Amino acid sequence: MNLPLTAEQLDRAAGVLIGMACGDALGAGYEFGPPRIHGEEVSMVGGGAFGWEPGEWTDDTSMAIVIAEVASTGADLRTTVALDAITARFVAWIDEATDVGAQTSRVLSAVRADPTAASAAAVAEDLFRRTRKAGNGSLMSTAPVALAYLHDPVGLVEAAHAVSAITHGGREAGESCALWCLAIRHAVLCGSFDGLRAAVSDLPRDRAAVWAGRLRRAGSVEPHEIEHNGWVVAALLAAWSAITRTPVPASDPSGDCSPARHLRLALDRAVRCGGDTDTVAAIAGGLLGARWGASAVPPQWRRLLHGWPGLRGRDLIRLALLIALGGQPDGTAWPVVLDPDSW
Repeated sequence: MNLPLTAEQLDRAAGVLIGMACGDALGAGYEFGPPRIHGEEVSMVGGGAFGWEPGEWTDDTSMAIVIAEVASTGADLRTTVALDAITARFVAWIDEATDVGAQTSRVLSAVRADPTAASAAAVAEDLFRRTRKAGNGSLMSTAPVALAYLHDPVGLVEAAHAVSAITHGGREAGESCALWCLAIRHAVLCGSFDGLRAAVSDLPRDRAAVWAGRLRRAGSVEPHEIEHNGWVVAALLAAWSAITRTPVPASDPSGDCSPARHLRLALDRAVRCGGDTDTVAAIAGGLLGARWGASAVPPQWRRLLHGWPGLRGRDLIRLALLIALGGQPDGTAWPVVLDPDSW
């Protein structure tokens, strides 16, 4: 039987999707640009290559919402029914989307006539074999999987690989999603960033050695020094660098600063990497939100945040908490009756 989540764990669960979306919207205006490492301002201004509105999230969060909507019903994301529902919704979404990643678009466009997870995974695997490209499109949207399996790490790994395989073939994509989801799960339950290294240590010896070396390097360089962040591994490492190289502020008795300000500071650092800024920051934001909670999100970001399909930040909180609660509101109907004035 699953133990009920504490108030602190619920806040951290609520922070996962909104933290991800904040990173996404913050980075949207700087996507494909150079690193901003000389003091240039970073703010949620929108614009960029696709003319985003201030606070508008991109395809990163939109794809995560598709997964979250299925997971929020309490569905087991490893089942054919759930995976097919995600795939069909992905295919419908690409006709509405402002931006779709190249690899994701090729896979989903190829299965319009047969939008099932099995057909999409076959196309994705074939595409990977022919191109050897492992983009970051499944990692950027993986956060809801972590919330669906807070009490089942084995199921989490299986689901992360299955959902990733819908759009991205190859071991690195699925492995990256599973590791990051385990890190998010640990942060929600335990309130620390220790879960990623723990997850790496549980891999088979050869893969553990590879990933341990990668994490060591990421902790020793700035995010902008990790090249080709459109690659799934590089995107994960750039996000990890931003998180771990940003000092956690000390508590200030005056109340002007708290450790939770780390969320804002680390997302700023993630965006400064240049290149695929929205995706690196979205990946980082999912884990930062899991560690510091929805309560750490700056009020000015809350007011601006919005995106497809007509949702706002409070809707992401509802989704996140419904997933964490197994698809059923608690005895007080939370989060279905979430006060709109509070978010």
